[in-house]
Amino acid sequence: MHPRRALLYMPGDDRHKIEKALALNVDCICMDMEDGVAFNRKAEARRGIALALGELAFGRSEKLARLNAPGSGLEAQDIEAVLPCHPDGIVLPKVESLEQLQWASGLIEAAELERGWPLHSIRMLAGVETARAILNLKEIASHPRLDGLIFGGEDYAANVGARRSPEATELLYARSAVVTACAAFGLQAIDMVSIDFRDLDMVRRQAAFGAQLGYSGKQVIHPAQVAPVQEAFTPDDDSIEKARRLVQAFETHQQEGRGAFALDGKMIDLPLVKAAQNILERAQAAGKGEG
Repeated sequence: MHPRRALLYMPGDDRHKIEKALALNVDCICMDMEDGVAFNRKAEARRGIALALGELAFGRSEKLARLNAPGSGLEAQDIEAVLPCHPDGIVLPKVESLEQLQWASGLIEAAELERGWPLHSIRMLAGVETARAILNLKEIASHPRLDGLIFGGEDYAANVGARRSPEATELLYARSAVVTACAAFGLQAIDMVSIDFRDLDMVRRQAAFGAQLGYSGKQVIHPAQVAPVQEAFTPDDDSIEKARRLVQAFETHQQEGRGAFALDGKMIDLPLVKAAQNILERAQAAGKGEG
């Protein structure tokens, strides 16, 4: 599963911005046909994404395409335009039911079979942005082609009538529900956008809190947000070293037939070992150490 610390949206109808994203060393470039594109530019976005997928070298960056929402009347044209160009994944926004994912997955599988591509070589990510989606998380998260859930904080707030605040306490229940569903089904959890893209200190704080909640990455809407977001979701050297010492001590005590043990004045048992292993896995995914 591709690590997605920063998922950067670029409008599909702006070739210059897509090309600019290629130089950012970002984890994922999501070329957009939905909110980032004016209604009278949807056809240009479809054509632009298809051309970009065929002509540009994305390097280590995952190349995703975001469709318009199910029920918009545009989603079928969107997916049919980009599938022949084999994006790494399809982002389906405002998902509210398993059936919507099944519709998209059926078209993807037909394209894979028709062109001789490996099955499940095109992955899916689902946008969770409404109250109905939160209530249906268990079913949505169960789809086998799904790699992750993307929490849309602004859309969710508008849907439930929440008043937005810088602390985002009004979104805590939904954000936590998304993380819980992802953990239960082995998916990546991608946190909400920080809309004030010029306030990088706020971006850092929101990203750090998302990581604290259990998110594995964050949506990004401006190139300046990429570095602070990637940093927030990458364990620092001190955390990696502490985690490595803890895991090594655990393995030594296991070989000696001992369970819980003390390390640096703390009692260590299995939950703390698992947390340390998670740190090493995130570090390895980010290219830091061997884990």
